[in-house]
Formats: sequence, C-alpha cells, structure tokens
Amino acid sequence: VQLVESGGGLVQPGGSLKLSCETSGFDFKEYTLGWFRQAPGSAPGKGIEGISCIMISDGDRYYADSVKGRFTISRNNAENTVYLQMNNLKPEDTAVYYCGASYAANVRTLCRLRRYDRLGQGTMVTVSS
Repeated sequence: VQLVESGGGLVQPGGSLKLSCETSGFDFKEYTLGWFRQAPGSAPGKGIEGISCIMISDGDRYYADSVKGRFTISRNNAENTVYLQMNNLKPEDTAVYYCGASYAANVRTLCRLRRYDRLGQGTMVTVSS
C-alpha cells in the first residue's frame, strides 16, 4: 500500500489549495480514505486530527466541524486518487496534511478514531500573510 500526498505550500489567509493523494498497491474501491493533519510542534504521533474521510465505494463523506463548509473531499476512481479542496484557509489550518487509508472502514470511525492502516509521508500547508 502506497499513499503519496502532494499540493501543499504557502498560501495567504482566505486563499485556496488542492491536495492530492495518489494511491497504489491495493484495490482502491474497497477502501476508505481520509485526510489527517498535525499542527507544527506536535510530538510525533500526537495531535493528529482527522478532518475529512470518504468511502470510495459509495461516496459517503465525513467532515470535522473545523473544516465543514470550507473543505471538500473527492475521489477519481480511474486514477486511484483522492483530493482535498481547501478554500477560505485560515492560519489555524497550518499543519502537515497526511493521507490515510483503511479497508472498508466507516468514515466516522476512520476520521474520528484515526483508525488508518496506512499513512502517507505528508505535505506541509502553511497559511500566513
């Protein structure tokens, strides 16, 4: 199982970014994928927040309250890729963003309990003027 994130960078408050998670090595349609983030300065493995998850087979989605209405998760089954469109970014969105995967997981279980089987290497998002 391989998850490769891209699309992070520096953006001003109110700006937008689109993250991508390219996957390989597993049957994409049988998995639930999600986006997680960890704020700078957090201890390794601590302070990880599940912000949005999607079940590939039926499109069921979950959003944390902190991003609801601003972020949109989507998938491209032909390219085995999951995206996170982030709009109206705020300084508190600054974090390393990770893509995580879990076999057939409920979206709330994956996101809220962080029950991923695999996690990518992360991409940094910095929101600052």
